[in-house]
Amino acid sequence: MTTKTGKAMRLKRVIDPAGVSVICALDHGMTSPTFLEPLADIEQRTRETVAGGANVIMMSKGMIRVAEPAFSPTTSLALLLSASADPGGDRPEIVQIADVEEALVLGADAVVLFTALGGETEPGMLDILSSVGRECAALGMPFIAEAEFPTTYASVEALKEQYGFEYLRRNVRLCAELGADIVKTNWPGDGDSFAKLVEAANGIPVVLAGGSRLEDAELLARMEQAIAAGAIGCSVGRNIFMHRSPEAITRALSRVIRERWSADKARAALQEELAG
Repeated sequence: MTTKTGKAMRLKRVIDPAGVSVICALDHGMTSPTFLEPLADIEQRTRETVAGGANVIMMSKGMIRVAEPAFSPTTSLALLLSASADPGGDRPEIVQIADVEEALVLGADAVVLFTALGGETEPGMLDILSSVGRECAALGMPFIAEAEFPTTYASVEALKEQYGFEYLRRNVRLCAELGADIVKTNWPGDGDSFAKLVEAANGIPVVLAGGSRLEDAELLARMEQAIAAGAIGCSVGRNIFMHRSPEAITRALSRVIRERWSADKARAALQEELAG
C-alpha cells in the first residue's frame, strides 16, 4: 500500500492536474555523440524551460546538482538511468548508469530508461528494462520508458525507413508490458499511425518525443496531431534547448498540449513573441 501511495503522489506531479505532461529533456550530455553547446549552461536552460511551462525536467544525476536552483516548487525531476556507449557499428549500446534508489535520494518523481531493441544487445536491454520495472514497483517510483528507434541522432524519417513502424509499435507494447507508467515514442509519420502506437500502449500514457531538429511549424503540427491521437504530452530536448528562445518554444508547446491551441495559433503567438 505504501509504495502504491508513493507512486500515485509522484505521478500527480509528473502528469499535472490537467492530465498532461510537458517534459523537457536536458539529458543529452549522456546520450549525444557530440557535445551540444547550448547545454553548457544547464541551469539557464532549465530556468528558461520552467518559465515556458515545462512541469518535468529530464536530467542526469550529475547535472541536477547544478540545475536544482532553477526548479520551481512544482517542477518534477525525471532522472535518466541510461547512457549511450559507442562500441562501433551502426547503433549505440545502452548502459545503465544510475539506479532507482539514487533517484529517490535525489528527490526525483520519475526515472527514465532508453530502450533499444533488436541485434545482439536486445536480451541485455530487456533484462535492464524488467529489472528497473521491478525496482520502480517495489519503491513506488514512476517509470518512463523511451520506446524509440535505436539511435535518436538521425532524422526520424531516415530511422523510420530503416526500422519501420512495426519496430516502434513492438517497442511501445514491450515497455508497457514490462511496467512502464509512461511511454515516450517517436513520431511515426502521421496522426493515424501515432494513434496505433497509443493503442499499442493499451491505456499506459504516451508522450511524443521531439526527435531531431525541426522547423517550429512542423514540431507544433506533430504535437497537435499527437494530442488528437491520444498523447498526454511531449518529451522534447533539442527542439527546445537548441531553439533561439527555449522559453518561447516551450510556451508554444504547452499551449498546444494544455490549452488545445491549434498549431497555427501557437506558431503565430510564438512568432509575435520572437519578433518582440
